[in-house]
Amino acid sequence: MKPIAVFQHTEVGAPGAVLPILGALGREVEMVRIVDGQAVPADASRFSGLVFMGGYMGAHDPLPWIAQELALIRDADARGIPVAGHCLGSQLVALALGGEVHPHDRPEIGWCEITAEASDTARAWWGEEHAGKVLQTFQWHADTFTPPPGAVPLARGACCANQAFVLRDRHLLVQSHLEMTPALVELSMARNGQQLVRQNALANPAASAGGDLLNDLPKRTQEMHALLGRLYARWVVGCG
Repeated sequence: MKPIAVFQHTEVGAPGAVLPILGALGREVEMVRIVDGQAVPADASRFSGLVFMGGYMGAHDPLPWIAQELALIRDADARGIPVAGHCLGSQLVALALGGEVHPHDRPEIGWCEITAEASDTARAWWGEEHAGKVLQTFQWHADTFTPPPGAVPLARGACCANQAFVLRDRHLLVQSHLEMTPALVELSMARNGQQLVRQNALANPAASAGGDLLNDLPKRTQEMHALLGRLYARWVVGCG
């Protein structure tokens, strides 16, 4: 079985729960650490799936590896290889496959609620236990994406509508950071906490109260991992 490639763009954008979830699903993972200068593979042929993590950069930034990842996503799509993206990763997948990425009207930072769709497609991906429900997720982004033509919504948010989509029943786009561990939430606050302070001063309704961001992290992150595990259990079906 070919490995699944997981692309890490920054230290804070580590894969977190993605690795143990894929391992529990019996999948071998090969890390591609862009953060450490590792090269983007020339094509997707030796992988069964591709997962792109988040990062502070934008999908339109003139970084060589961004253009290379966009080309790799298109190559995977042409080969029928499933692709998944988290935050920046979801925006890269959207942009590569015909969608758009642009600044949102306000940053979304911290614990935010999204509502899972209740369609047949959403039930197949979320499971009956999550479809149609309000879900708490962790977010940290200033951009948003318009999904590619034909994408089916899996979840929407009150402050940022486009949250999760599936395309061609194999590509998964998730704006939220469902992969976060307590340590990664704490690292995000340590490195980028001033962004949250500024948004709180602006009374941004899409930003967590500063004192709440670090509360009850084991329970909150475990609940997100259950959501992500359900999505990936469906996603890996297409990975051969």
